[in-house]
Amino acid sequence: RKGVLADYLEKAFIPAANRLGSRPVGVFNVVSGSNALNLFVLVPHASLESVLASHGKLAADAEYLKAAAPYLSASIDNPAYTRYESTLLWAFKNLPRVRVPAETAGNKPRIFELRIYESHSEAAALKKIEMFNEGGEIALFDRIGLRSVFYGQTLIGQRQPNLVYMTVHQDMAAREKAWDAFRLSPDWKALSSNPIYANTVSATTVVFLRPTAYSQI
Repeated sequence: RKGVLADYLEKAFIPAANRLGSRPVGVFNVVSGSNALNLFVLVPHASLESVLASHGKLAADAEYLKAAAPYLSASIDNPAYTRYESTLLWAFKNLPRVRVPAETAGNKPRIFELRIYESHSEAAALKKIEMFNEGGEIALFDRIGLRSVFYGQTLIGQRQPNLVYMTVHQDMAAREKAWDAFRLSPDWKALSSNPIYANTVSATTVVFLRPTAYSQI
């Protein structure tokens, strides 16, 4: 039930997560690239201890439990969702915190691009992460105008080893323009031709997302 789930996220989960120090919380609907019924929720944590403690703290939060009652009491024949999956990401050292786009403040139109890079081995995956950090790919994104929201190494999740990152664009036309500028950049051509970073990505998944009205990102 989309209404019950949306009300839960907006009125119960996000306020409670904010009280626990998790901010900003992003909630996104799928535009294309994945099952259109999927909903993505991004919850930043300052530490692994915060992740481990969050379930117990929610269960002890009376304000949360009151707001979440319709969601928590959903019946087996009318559930709030089918199933959910969780992925634990470790933020890249060159961007340790989530960046909130300027458009979020006014809830202006924006589209997010979630990219997952799989690698054929752990060593190759770490080399691709090195390419972003020490190799300067994150800095190149910033110079080109490819606006990144976060970068993370998957510690727990599907299809490992992989890394995940998100960019934000005003619309698809702006997205194409930014990626074209990136691909044509002499800096990218030099970086991508460096043999130490060859064959570090074996599969790529791209999902386009739009934020819900109550998303904090």
